[in-house]
Amino acid sequence: MLNRRKFMTNSALLGAGAAFSMTPAFQAMAQEKTMRLYWWGTPNRAERTLGVAKLFETANAGVKINGEVGGSDYWTKLTTMIAGGNAPDIFQLEPGRFADFARRGTALPLNDYLGKSIRTNKLAPGVLDLGTVDGKVAGMPLSLNAFALFYDTDAFKKAGITPPSDKTTWEDFAKICVDLTKSVGKKNVWAIGNCGRYLFTFQSWLTQRGKMLYTADGAAGFTADDATAWYAYWNDLAKAGGCSSAEVQAMDKILVDSNAMATGNALMAIAFSNQLTAFQGISKTPLAITSLPVLSASAPSGLFYRPGLHWAIASTSKNPELAAKFIDYFINEPEAGKTLQVERGVPVNIDIQAQVQPSLDDVSKLTVDYIKSIAGRVGKYPPPVPLGASEFEERSFRPLADKVAFGQITPKEAGEQLVSDAKRILKG
Repeated sequence: MLNRRKFMTNSALLGAGAAFSMTPAFQAMAQEKTMRLYWWGTPNRAERTLGVAKLFETANAGVKINGEVGGSDYWTKLTTMIAGGNAPDIFQLEPGRFADFARRGTALPLNDYLGKSIRTNKLAPGVLDLGTVDGKVAGMPLSLNAFALFYDTDAFKKAGITPPSDKTTWEDFAKICVDLTKSVGKKNVWAIGNCGRYLFTFQSWLTQRGKMLYTADGAAGFTADDATAWYAYWNDLAKAGGCSSAEVQAMDKILVDSNAMATGNALMAIAFSNQLTAFQGISKTPLAITSLPVLSASAPSGLFYRPGLHWAIASTSKNPELAAKFIDYFINEPEAGKTLQVERGVPVNIDIQAQVQPSLDDVSKLTVDYIKSIAGRVGKYPPPVPLGASEFEERSFRPLADKVAFGQITPKEAGEQLVSDAKRILKG
């Protein structure tokens, strides 16, 4: 396993990213086409991504790819680079922010490259729709995944508690969390981290109640009462001892390695299905996967197939054709598929899906099996997020959750403030 600090410190040296001086020995390299690739994720993701970059370089003489990996500061750095006119040629986006970046004109529409530089004939049905904003394909979905709940199987066995399932209600889940925490009886170890600051979990919660996070016209699709109920659920669970403390919660940067389960402070995690392999890589005991708790047996599951991540080409890229070819290689080339496996989620190319299945390890197979198992329960993919969605999440939704956890405001005050902030920040 490679060290994250090493990747962040030496990101300019990844792939073929060294900046050589213009001595005669390197003049030939100056003629090479260089492209920057920027993403975030675990060292495992970095290894796989760089592996594909090297394969692409080998298949395309004279091409060099500088791989750069970000951490908790990824979005700040990306925004700064874009604002400074120094955007990477290709950068990674996630569904909750994808449309926001697209509507700001930072991503180059891919329509002119589809069916040409980027082959689309083997993509799973509906994949391009997951990358479409306002009628244009603004980014290429790299995989399919869904919301999921991971749990430590040994912890439940030792506690003699039945683990959550796809029929577990939120009320049941709260009781499970409290009972499991008490049974374990370890200081600073809870059943789960406080997920009150997870916007995607709030989205699932709303969907189960017939509401939406964002409406089609870009406004908030929920009321102050909806938000109050959400913040109150996690606040009550924290007070009952079922989820992590405010101090632990505040350390969660919505990354795998900062999640309470990854830091040893929790025995369950609400995350994305493709992240099971990353969590298992950290955990010393076997993990299992199931879906999120539900409102009731008859209510919607709150699940939908979502793009695991997107590659977007910067609108300022000097090599958009080369960038498009790299994206094509990334999603369509068998050798790339072998390297990537399902670390980002189930491949979007149906031939690659079939190709990697036999070679998957047991944990990766759990991920694929989970995606298949929820086929009859998934709902329609929600509308693209509005302009301002990133700011709304970072400067309102998460900070309010933290303030509730620290007792600085009540859930009701947080709910009212969230709706007020949504009206001010979101621009549909």
